[in-house]
Amino acid sequence: MAVPEAEFRSVARVKDIPPGTIAAVQVDGEDIAVANVGGEFFVTQGHCLHLQGPLGEGRLEGAVLSCPWHGWQYDVRTGENEFDRAIQLETYAVRVEDGEVKVALASGRLS
Repeated sequence: MAVPEAEFRSVARVKDIPPGTIAAVQVDGEDIAVANVGGEFFVTQGHCLHLQGPLGEGRLEGAVLSCPWHGWQYDVRTGENEFDRAIQLETYAVRVEDGEVKVALASGRLS
């Protein structure tokens, strides 16, 4: 069976997410968190693995995202939890084109 080619969908404008910040975005009913780390963009699932805290409302220090509810920390580049590397957020492929941050989608779902 052939794997469908990912479709990149625009989720934000680069100018709306300055370096060192994170934003909550919804794509097709799914929450994601879009982080700008020194001009490079990374996208993770939108909710913490602990108690589903809203990661897009968290604090970004370097590449480390802290959940606003209980402080669980993740590396936005890999999705790995800073305390237990076996715990990992879902991450998504990202590209920037024409001032737009785009996230990979496959078959209508985030990939």
